Order: sequence, then C-alpha cells, then structure tokens
Amino acid sequence: MELTIFTDGASQGNPGHAGIGVVVLDSKGKKIREVSQYIGQASNNVAEYTAVIIGLIEAVSLKSKKLTLKTDSELVVRQLNGVYKVKSDNIKTLFFIASNLKKLFNNLSITHISRELNKDADSLASGAASRRI
Repeated sequence: MELTIFTDGASQGNPGHAGIGVVVLDSKGKKIREVSQYIGQASNNVAEYTAVIIGLIEAVSLKSKKLTLKTDSELVVRQLNGVYKVKSDNIKTLFFIASNLKKLFNNLSITHISRELNKDADSLASGAASRRI
C-alpha cells in the first residue's frame, strides 16, 4: 500500500502543553486516518518527532511499504535524512526510534513542506495541545 502522511507537533510555551497531528492519505489522496493526541509537557522538537513516529507507526499498521512523509519541521527532516547530526540528548532516543521505523519501508521519502501545505496536521496538533486530553 502506498501512503502519504502529513505530521505536525505543537507546543504551547516550548516547552509547554504539547500535541501531535497526523493525517494519513491513500494513494488517491483520500484521507483514511487522522490522529490528534495530547502528549503532555514537551518542547516543539519533541512534539514534531513524536508526530513523525506516530505517523510511521500508522503506516506500519496499514502495511505500507511505500511512504511519503511530509512535515513542516526542517530540523526533523534534515536529521532523519542524515544532513544534520542529532546533538540534543532529549531528541536522540526519538531519533533512534524513528530511524529504526524507517527501515521497515522499501521506499520512504521524508520531505519538508511549508506550513501552508500542512494545515490539517497543524490543526490536529494545535487542537490536541489546547484540549490537553
């Protein structure tokens, strides 16, 4: 199954109340799943990584082997694509988890997109951070 997943993380205060948003589209662009989840107190980067991890887990659960993951976090994209090193201790574990999940796909593209193209995932993440549940 070929999927496109949009992810976003939001933190109110950085660190502060944080949430994630994940939107899963099938190969025809039809929304088949979405996740809006409060993750407690976290930095924006932790929220962004958590959203990516949940997106990858969703793709694995749907038995996807070809995945395009899109996020507006340039840092996460560059780290997961090997352009930047991970220096922050609180990100290293999340990076390790995401890197291992990446290995479960035959074809995986992780792409940076503008915030304007990530409005659905952003809305889900911001809503979760605001609801705090």
